[in-house]
Amino acid sequence: MTTRILPAAGDPDAARALSTLLSQLPSAEPAAPVPDSTTLLDTLARLAGDSIDELPEVVLVHERIGPVSALELIREVALRFPAVGVVLVSSDVGPALFSAAMDSGARGLIGLPLSYEELAARVQAAAQWSVGVRRHLGQGVADVFTGPGGRVVTVTGAKGGVGTTFTAVQFALAAAASGRRTALVDMDLQAGDVGSYLDVQFRRSIADLAGIQDISPRVLQDAVYDDRTGLALLLAPADGERGEEVDDRAARHIVGALRSRYELVVIDCGTQVTGANAAAVEMADVAVLVVTPDVVAVRAAKRMVRMWERLQVRKAEDTTVVVNRWSKHTEIQPALIEKITKTRATRTPVPAAFKELQAVVDAGRVQDLDNRSTVKQALWTLAGELGLLSAPEAAPSGRTPGAAVAVRAAGPVSRLRRGREG
Repeated sequence: MTTRILPAAGDPDAARALSTLLSQLPSAEPAAPVPDSTTLLDTLARLAGDSIDELPEVVLVHERIGPVSALELIREVALRFPAVGVVLVSSDVGPALFSAAMDSGARGLIGLPLSYEELAARVQAAAQWSVGVRRHLGQGVADVFTGPGGRVVTVTGAKGGVGTTFTAVQFALAAAASGRRTALVDMDLQAGDVGSYLDVQFRRSIADLAGIQDISPRVLQDAVYDDRTGLALLLAPADGERGEEVDDRAARHIVGALRSRYELVVIDCGTQVTGANAAAVEMADVAVLVVTPDVVAVRAAKRMVRMWERLQVRKAEDTTVVVNRWSKHTEIQPALIEKITKTRATRTPVPAAFKELQAVVDAGRVQDLDNRSTVKQALWTLAGELGLLSAPEAAPSGRTPGAAVAVRAAGPVSRLRRGREG
């Protein structure tokens, strides 16, 4: 039997050493090493999309892989592709790491420097396990998390009151209306309002998944509320103190499970940086930062972006800014916000028209917002601009004001420029 092996090593020297030894193994078919966790997951997802049988029997994960840590990567591979045997390659072969690797779903641990005999033994054991799983589960493997991962979009507010939750809800509604299977997650863990905006009460919340090591499809379904809008809702806990149960490790696990079951996962991260929502922003394919065109909000946006960079959560240039409550008379225009925060502003700002929203917001029925609303048109157009819709034409057409309107240099703009280096 030929054993297909996919090594993942960020260090070029380690990748070459692995490839050299793997090529010497009998009946081995090693693939070219992948350099990071994102490429590994994308490669496995593409293969699984064709057929489960196309997946390699063994994946080798080097300890210095990134940007996701080796143990977290192993956990996600084991969750999404349970018929693949994952082996950790590490200079630490102590009992603590061995136990942690097994808890994450690894099938073995290989010490550094590499030994041919140990490599052959661990690869063979993992391959036999993989073949056994595929033989005994058969088509049942497809019922677990094996499909290509969906996109994750986080929506974070520069400060309170800028319209973060409303934006996240409208993005999710637009995606669902376009035909995408969409989950909306409330990760504003102490003050989440997604349920209030959609008039939903549900006894389960994201906190109920925090302590579960293996989130099966059935366990996930029990925690998710299938709303009549077509959205799958994972709400924040009703008791805010329970939000502390969702740490960064739990958040990664939960987001990984969701992206394996839904085409799109929209996460409302609120305005406070926690371990959980920082992990979500780090994992996101698209990270949106909502800001209003005023001095305080723009300074808060700059502060948020700088914090993400210091924490190595996300680079400024990889962050997308949505300007809410915009008008052509506003002194602070999207082009200036983009320059100050060093982020990328969307082409479509959202107009200031709260009167259109007040009735549905007060009633907790934002899904009933009239299609003629300029705010809804802008947000749904934005959803298309960000690639959240199954087809671009699914978004309602609306006027798209230019993002680089001329900025007057007086008033609040001068204050921002003076404080830009602060």
